[in-house]
Amino acid sequence: MRRWLADTGWRHLVGIAMLAFALFPLIFVISASVNPRGTLTASATLFDGASLDNYLKLFTTPTLPYTRWFANTMIIAGATAVLTVLLAASAAYAFSRFRFKGRRLGLLGLLLVQMFPQVLGAVAIFLLMARIKGVFPGIGLGTQWGLVMVYLGGAMGVNTYLIKGFFDSIPHELDDAAKVDGASHTRIFFTIILRLGAPVLAVIGLLAFINTVNEFLVASVILQSPSEHTLAVGLYTLISERLSANWGVFAAGALIGAIPSVLLFRFLQRYIVSGLLRGSVKG
Repeated sequence: MRRWLADTGWRHLVGIAMLAFALFPLIFVISASVNPRGTLTASATLFDGASLDNYLKLFTTPTLPYTRWFANTMIIAGATAVLTVLLAASAAYAFSRFRFKGRRLGLLGLLLVQMFPQVLGAVAIFLLMARIKGVFPGIGLGTQWGLVMVYLGGAMGVNTYLIKGFFDSIPHELDDAAKVDGASHTRIFFTIILRLGAPVLAVIGLLAFINTVNEFLVASVILQSPSEHTLAVGLYTLISERLSANWGVFAAGALIGAIPSVLLFRFLQRYIVSGLLRGSVKG
């Protein structure tokens, strides 16, 4: 027994402890979602008086447009993930394969921009989107596409640098062989580089999707109409007033909203380790 504990047993104990530490908040939220009292402190026992009333309220309450919030979140997160992958991959290909003046300075600038906290730009983003609305109403303040544009600008730096590191690991001889056959840079990018870079692109898309679903600050600044809210902003309105806060409905909505991220993470799980590790080898 002592030998087993010294060799591998301690690893199992540490794993079990970390698993319990990670699962306890989730179990607590699940318990709150089935608590009919709508509070986090009404019962000292988990799953006491469990009921699905909170889940039914999400879809039956006329003043609670949960399905609209869910659809808005999926549209914004999906569009942000796809466009982030395309734009960051295009920029990474240019930095990886081309040599031009200001290349190093551009990479350094992308990294420096990511060092500033997002909250510092909230006022500037609001004023910028308010001005844009007067020129391009479709992407200005209070529009979902305006929010997508803000997300794209904020995610370009670190994603471009990460994808560039992965593209650097792809042999340049493949590009030369394709050029000999008459392929252009556009064809090389779409038929060779993107296919070989699928692992890191899947990781970037997954992270962009999850971050967009969970983001609250910028979404609360840009989206003003309740019908345009995302899940993060919409669910916050359920608990913004302490006297009328319904934590049960909030927990139920949060759990349902997390399902797409979990499914996408499970589907792309095989790409995560290979994409992140290969992208961090060369920079």
